[in-house]
Amino acid sequence: MRFDVVQPAELTSGEIGRWRALQALTPTLHTPFLSPEFTRAVARFRPRTRVGVVHERDEIVGFFPFEHAPLGRGLPVAPGLSDAQGLVHAHDATWDAREMVRACGLSVWEFDHLVAGQHVLDAYRTSGAPSPVIDLTDGFDPWYQLVRARSSRVRDLPRRARRLEREHGPLRFVLEAADDTAAGALDTVLEWKSAQYQRTGRSDRFARPWIRGLVHQLLDQRDGTFRGCLSLLYAGDELVAGHFGLRDHGVVPTWFPAYAPSMGRYSPGLLLHLAMARAAADDGVALIDMGRGAKTYKDELKSGDTTVAEGRVARLVPAAALAWARTAPVRSARRAVDRNPRLYGVADRVLRARGRIRPPGHVNGVSA
Repeated sequence: MRFDVVQPAELTSGEIGRWRALQALTPTLHTPFLSPEFTRAVARFRPRTRVGVVHERDEIVGFFPFEHAPLGRGLPVAPGLSDAQGLVHAHDATWDAREMVRACGLSVWEFDHLVAGQHVLDAYRTSGAPSPVIDLTDGFDPWYQLVRARSSRVRDLPRRARRLEREHGPLRFVLEAADDTAAGALDTVLEWKSAQYQRTGRSDRFARPWIRGLVHQLLDQRDGTFRGCLSLLYAGDELVAGHFGLRDHGVVPTWFPAYAPSMGRYSPGLLLHLAMARAAADDGVALIDMGRGAKTYKDELKSGDTTVAEGRVARLVPAAALAWARTAPVRSARRAVDRNPRLYGVADRVLRARGRIRPPGHVNGVSA
């Protein structure tokens, strides 16, 4: 085995083609977060992003996208944003993960959303968590009948949609906005999402310039089947809800859904997801991945779960031990909260209370 470390922009067209071919062969890799285009886009804003190209004799058998943080600490591409992480590799290829980490100049590589089927990394998983999905393989109707039978809120959505139309105008849904108004609509959705983060006491991701810049760049990206996907729900001429995510290989991860706070009584988030599922199924999408994390709407809409894992590949060097000491307590606390509904409810209430008392213009603990 040989491991060559390159910057994403240095990948040749042949290497990108090989990456996509390997990705297409394994269903668990059919996520835009593991597409080469995502890694290359992130690298424009996160210059420490790298790719380990894995060779066996004269053949490329894998790609290892990562970020090279200080002290040799390896992170996933777009840390804190990517809901699917791992290697893109030939199914029958295997190699030593610690040797890969060493060859890439890292002391440790940490992951928190490792997809299934990563046999090279099986020994390094420390925990797993469900990631709810909407399976549209058989079309919209079978999924809708399933969730409608299970959830009274889903059964009530037609009534709420009719009320919304009476009071604000006919509903109109756009699966992929790409006209001259798309950038402005995206800004509105991001403002709603920022307000939601602050209202619920969460860290506002869009206060970080690199995240906002990346999202706007992805909106305009059209590389084959990989693209940014801005979905919008209107009532009359009024934008009610929107979602920005990615799309590739027939998979759409839900990334940044948001709605107008003034429309809350109509359940606009559920109406948005319902419209997304219907239009996406008609457009050839097989799976909507709602991502890890406990949310009531995910339980109501999911048709099942995939599993993502946390863990780390660490070399026996001091820098790896230092990285573990800095991150392990936070990860352990978060896992405990995620696994215990009672703890999750308490944490959610505390965060929301903090959001209510946060001074105006105060973001992420820093005055804006």
